[in-house]
Amino acid sequence: MTPAWILDILAALMLVVAAVSAARLVVARPWRPGSVFTDTDVAHLLMAIAMAGMLASSLTTLPNNAWIAIFGVLTAWFGYRVLRDASTSGVRALAGGHCAPHLVHCGAMVYMFAAIAAPAAGGGMSGMGASSGGSGMQTLRYPTLAFVFALILVAYTIWDLDQLSGRRYSMATARVSPAVVPVAAVPAMAGADGATATLSAAQATQGSAVSSAPSGAVAAEHVVPGEPGSGNGSAIRGFLLSPAITVGCRIAMGATMAFMLLIMI
Repeated sequence: MTPAWILDILAALMLVVAAVSAARLVVARPWRPGSVFTDTDVAHLLMAIAMAGMLASSLTTLPNNAWIAIFGVLTAWFGYRVLRDASTSGVRALAGGHCAPHLVHCGAMVYMFAAIAAPAAGGGMSGMGASSGGSGMQTLRYPTLAFVFALILVAYTIWDLDQLSGRRYSMATARVSPAVVPVAAVPAMAGADGATATLSAAQATQGSAVSSAPSGAVAAEHVVPGEPGSGNGSAIRGFLLSPAITVGCRIAMGATMAFMLLIMI
């Protein structure tokens, strides 16, 4: 039986991830013309809220069927993005792509909400902590599938940790000159990770053309016209929108999700 305090700590961690993802969406201002809509941050926000409700019954928000529908849509969206990436990058889109982990995360969320075998009071998967302190821990149907999901999540989490420790992802929003990465080159639904990959490719081919923070530069992840590139506010914004923060949130959710799957097998 898993101690309730472990579940409470993980629920608190998910609330932190939700708060960070919400802050990223606010500072990115995706509703403004020319801004990049960060689908990964939306997915992180929704997953963190849903997982917090799974871990602590007091944090439950929507019913299971609603979450299944939400994550079903997100699974389809990231599946489309993975197929689009695979058409140009082949198997690399699955092995080291930026959308494949999000596809697995969303698919695992659909599975967990749909495969719960021992409903808690009120029905559905609404608080593992409440069940673990009662007659028994909630379990999942098709435990082999849960184990496969957990293995894949662990593999992607280790990959992200390796990339993060190797400084593959920056802690600041990199900026390049418009001549290297024009605003028009960033698609409206590219997402934070996709734009980061575009920046990395541009840096690899243009090398000396990269500048630290020139006036009128274009942000690697989010394009917000008319905003200054200096000052404390800009520094905080750059930190929040950095690739490392995105990957850090993904690591926290991947590890927590794998743990939840394993204890419910």
